[in-house]
Amino acid sequence: MTQQTTQHTSAWVAFTYASFIGAATMVAGGILFLPLDLWTKAYLAMGVTMLVQSCITMVKTVRDVHEGKRLVNRIEDARAERLLMEMGKE
Repeated sequence: MTQQTTQHTSAWVAFTYASFIGAATMVAGGILFLPLDLWTKAYLAMGVTMLVQSCITMVKTVRDVHEGKRLVNRIEDARAERLLMEMGKE
């Protein structure tokens, strides 16, 4: 039974943070410079904020489901391996 874990490089982590900050800055700047009333800009900003929060929640949920399935598979593999070892001893 092999256990594989992927480790992200520091360059990749920095790139993801920079990408998020760049995208958020561009959207905020776009909303700020729109020729609209303040309440309309606030509404758009609130929508973008809720969209980002929903994306973060969805990604966390998908990751948790994946990790949960991986743990269940490891438990099933360990049971199968134990049964095979017991059968081999007989």
